Amino acid sequence: MSDAIVPGELPDHLEEECGVFGIFAPGEDVARMTCFGLQALQHRGQESAGIAVGDGESMIVSKDLGLVTQAFNESSLAALTGYVSIGHVRYSTSSCSGDTWEAAQPHISAIDDMLIALAHNGTLVNTNDLRVKTVEEGIQLRAGTDSEIAAKLIGLYTQQTSHIRSGIKRAMEIIEGAYAMVLASPTALYAFRDPNGIRPLCIGTLPNNRGWVVSSETCGLDIVGATYLRDVEPGEVIKFSFSGMESEQAIEPRRRASCIFEYVYFARPDSNIDGQSVYQARRNLGRIIAREAPADADLVLGVPDSGLPAALGYAEESGIPYSDGIMKNRYVGRTFIQPTQAMRQLGVRLKLNPLSSVLSGKRLIVIDDSVVRGNTSRQLVQMLRDAGAAEVHLRIVSPEVTWPCFYGIDTDSREQLIAANMTVPEMSSGWAPIRWRSSRSRAFMRLSPTAATTASATPASRATMRFPSLRPCRRSRSSPSASCSRSRIRRASRATPSCRRQRAFPA
Repeated sequence: MSDAIVPGELPDHLEEECGVFGIFAPGEDVARMTCFGLQALQHRGQESAGIAVGDGESMIVSKDLGLVTQAFNESSLAALTGYVSIGHVRYSTSSCSGDTWEAAQPHISAIDDMLIALAHNGTLVNTNDLRVKTVEEGIQLRAGTDSEIAAKLIGLYTQQTSHIRSGIKRAMEIIEGAYAMVLASPTALYAFRDPNGIRPLCIGTLPNNRGWVVSSETCGLDIVGATYLRDVEPGEVIKFSFSGMESEQAIEPRRRASCIFEYVYFARPDSNIDGQSVYQARRNLGRIIAREAPADADLVLGVPDSGLPAALGYAEESGIPYSDGIMKNRYVGRTFIQPTQAMRQLGVRLKLNPLSSVLSGKRLIVIDDSVVRGNTSRQLVQMLRDAGAAEVHLRIVSPEVTWPCFYGIDTDSREQLIAANMTVPEMSSGWAPIRWRSSRSRAFMRLSPTAATTASATPASRATMRFPSLRPCRRSRSSPSASCSRSRIRRASRATPSCRRQRAFPA
């Protein structure tokens, strides 16, 4: 879920693009199960949600802007009947295409008189070249997103080869970037992953061999009662149908390159990513930073939610008591209510609020997952000082983010990254006397309660500095996959599902 909660504010965490879910289960209410799976993956995207269902002859696609609970209700789910389904929750990495109905997924592609539906997590980096190819083939695009282009190309190559898996394979040979995709035909479910395995995708089985489930995270399997089987391998295409589960290595796997921020921030702590417990990974990060960056303090706090397991690990390793000292308002998401200037200055308080009765007079160690733009960290420290904290030692479990990522994370320019534009002393400026120390690749800041500190009084590994206020960097949209589509949306178009009768295409 995005940390941007007021218009014009940039979130101070990295933002992952999407979550995908798929199920093949004859005799089950697959639309409802997909809806539950998407709710478990809601943290991966809150701008739109969609479900596509196949019943052996036809495909029905229903999607809308907003949360899963806003896009679907009992009536809309009842209309989605079938035995194969895919679903999608979206956070856009392109600001100008994220708030349109056309950009919501799943995307459909026509193959003669048959429709297929595609849901994608990640970002393709050669979108411009692919867009040219689709235009040259006479394919019409509505949103122009990389996901829509991938869906159209798979449809084109399937039509040329007369086999869906061959169409997927042809598309995988030319698309570049990060992708974990699920595809539904009227009769089968497909799952495939980029050759580097950047974005996660796992497989589960329903009890008593009732069907198969595919999800971005294992928490999506858990909510529908599926048992984890394995991950989709990099470059692999898997088909689920009445014939069972069929696997094919579509393209040669490359050097493994899983996204570390799945463990630091993106994924739910109760998920396993590529066989590793996210919760245990975060707890271990806390233990590591406790050894690398110790401090004298009274309490260890975690910034909700991703900082909590690391804070527990830090407390265990250091012997300093852990305490709940920061409360999170779990009912505040991204809002478009225009705030006053006074409300803007409250910033982080819209989501986080300290427990003054716990913090007053205490020396605090505060654990957070990352510093991206720097705006939240400064406000958080000041908020804790206002609540009566005597000292605030900020510990960041991830290294400084200094370079953008084009593979499904919302950092398409170095202008957005504070560590790319400021030195460590500059980043530390703004809160009176602060001591900064870097410990290997992980860094922390110490806020001293005294009025002044001299450089000679600090160890060589520390530096004393004054600080200017931090400003969020101006958003830049230079990603090669960014696409703008501001077409007017009619409410009637949202309410009308895409439904066509189709013939079953060979696999």
